[in-house]
Amino acid sequence: MTETQLVKPDFAYLPGYQNALQRGWSPDNTRAEVASEHLALIEQDAAGFLAELDDPEARGAPFRAPDGTLLPRLPGFIRWIWDGEFCGSIGFRWQNGTSELPPTVLGHIGYSVVPWKQRQGHATRALQQLLPMARQRGLEHVVLTTDPDNLVSQRVILACGGQLLGRFRKSEVYGGKEGLRYRIELAGSQNDPPASRL
Repeated sequence: MTETQLVKPDFAYLPGYQNALQRGWSPDNTRAEVASEHLALIEQDAAGFLAELDDPEARGAPFRAPDGTLLPRLPGFIRWIWDGEFCGSIGFRWQNGTSELPPTVLGHIGYSVVPWKQRQGHATRALQQLLPMARQRGLEHVVLTTDPDNLVSQRVILACGGQLLGRFRKSEVYGGKEGLRYRIELAGSQNDPPASRL
């Protein structure tokens, strides 16, 4: 099996992404209809769809919350999790010049692994690979949230150095349900020399 890696969305990987969507997987665990929306967008303009997944200058359309509310888009990008086959996706969003997020944004990082690739460590390895990218953006920490009953996601976050900040009530655009908020500290700054890789 090929080592887990993060790849920038590209035509070479697009068939695997489409197949996952067609099999019922959604990259957004708050809006199941994202799968059908993405399939339609790929059919209309695959190049445009791929370009919008890498948007560090926040030029894309507003973000649609689960209740339908349109929210301002933050700088961010999606990376696909790949092991020779499509495994899932992980997204990162931020505000320039600060580690804080607007109150309508649940966290800096969100991820989803397709059911047939779960429990193989892909989410943990993907998050580990994404954290240096967040550090390069100058963030001192990242915040991740999950549901109280999502024990798998909690284990992923803890394995990557997450510290539980506590329970919180999600904003109404996300249904107002209870969630857990974690923070992962990012040592140093983007000006520090990169750590050696073992």
